Amino acid sequence: MSQSPIYKRILLKLSGEALMGEDSYGINRITVERIVAEIKEVAELGIQVAVVIGGGNIFRGVAPAAAGMDRATADYMGMLATVMNAMALQDAMRQQGLVSRVQSALTIQQVAEPYIRPKAIQYLEEGKVVIFGAGTGNPFFTTDTAAALRGMEMNADIVLKATKVDGVYTDDPKKNPDAVRYSALTFDEAISKNLKVMDATALALCRDQNMNIRVFSIFKAGALKRVVLGEDEGTLVHC
Repeated sequence: MSQSPIYKRILLKLSGEALMGEDSYGINRITVERIVAEIKEVAELGIQVAVVIGGGNIFRGVAPAAAGMDRATADYMGMLATVMNAMALQDAMRQQGLVSRVQSALTIQQVAEPYIRPKAIQYLEEGKVVIFGAGTGNPFFTTDTAAALRGMEMNADIVLKATKVDGVYTDDPKKNPDAVRYSALTFDEAISKNLKVMDATALALCRDQNMNIRVFSIFKAGALKRVVLGEDEGTLVHC
């Protein structure tokens, strides 16, 4: 069992829902603190960590709350929700002694820096965690696509998608007890079998740029550390 990390720089995709914990809405402080503790454990191994955060715990452009709304307007509202999550994450990191910076794809100068690629890379090289808010800054694109995009821009070794389930399964493990976890999948398999790894745009982007994705559970204690140490955790999606 390897005890040295197999990655130097990772892009962690956190869904907004991950921050809710057992709540039905918003940000659960205890859950956020636990997620930050997992990130800190990995950062202390010397791994450079960038984070893309979703906003589904507050608002999302395709949610029922956005019904009847102009799609672009609803998506911009969703981007603002991700900035709120990024600020909450940054505050929890500060309290645990982890230095981080929030960069937003939408310009909100009073609360976050604008996204500037060379600056983000510099922060990572300095050992700071960089949290990317506001998705890609464009409507009609998900935060999954933002994770794929930022992963490539940051020259990350891998995109790690943190979910509620410990990998990709042949079926919904909550509904089907016989569902089996894939230890590895190709992008083409994930797309053709319509396995909900990421949306098709994000998957196609990662496939075309040869950026591997690993899906794992952020609710499983120590799973993130196991992933970066190269242990059999979650599902690897590769070319």
